[in-house]
Formats: sequence, structure tokens, C-alpha cells
Amino acid sequence: MADLPPITPDPVIEAYKRDIDMTLLRENLKLTVSERFAKHMQFQRLADELRRAGAKHRLGRAGTKHGESET
Repeated sequence: MADLPPITPDPVIEAYKRDIDMTLLRENLKLTVSERFAKHMQFQRLADELRRAGAKHRLGRAGTKHGESET
């Protein structure tokens, strides 16, 4: 196998790596694929619910002028 030149770390990637919580990654990797998938689906249901609630709220406020109270 040929000798490869040393890899020089990219400063941008290194800057982003500082903000990664490795404990969360390790804990997530302890889960089975099925458990990770179920966790993702639970989060997706929450995101969908929040999206619907936001849309309903915006529709309810559509009849009010900017700065007016809904009551």
C-alpha cells in the first residue's frame, strides 16, 4: 500500500466540531437501529403537531390587524 500524505485538518470543520455534543452521539449509537428509528418517528410526529398548531394559530390571527389583540 502506498504511503499517503498526512491529512491536514480543515479549520472550518474543526471549528464546527467544538459544538458537537459527543455524549449525545454516543448515547444514540448505543440504541438499536429500530430504537433510533422509533425515536426519529416520535420526533417527526412532534414536529408535525407543532407545524399544524402554528398554521392554525396563524389562520386564527389572520382576521386581526398587526398589533391588535385577539380578545
